[in-house]
Amino acid sequence: MVTIYHNPRCTKSRETLKLLEEAGVEPEVVLYLETPASRAKLAEFVARSGRPAGDFLRPQEAEAKEIGLTKASDPEAILDAIAAHPRLMERPVVETEKGVALGRPPEAVRDVL
Repeated sequence: MVTIYHNPRCTKSRETLKLLEEAGVEPEVVLYLETPASRAKLAEFVARSGRPAGDFLRPQEAEAKEIGLTKASDPEAILDAIAAHPRLMERPVVETEKGVALGRPPEAVRDVL
């Protein structure tokens, strides 16, 4: 099973979805702004990706600036903030049995296919 946490307004997210489809993958598409990932799921993304929590943060968003979060902030604070404000999650996130990858660049998801 392949799942993409997707925002159709995001160019990188659309490109990643297209890459998956062109590879013959029919992913489950989760519109994470409508169905946000839980705090536990966010922690799982970090653990399974091998990337720091800061990589999953969009620090340029207004909510991040208001809270004072940066990619170097405390990982637990980052995950708490993303869980409370789903717009703060970097996208897209692709989850497979092999692991979790951020689609930045979209080609990076090939590592978990």
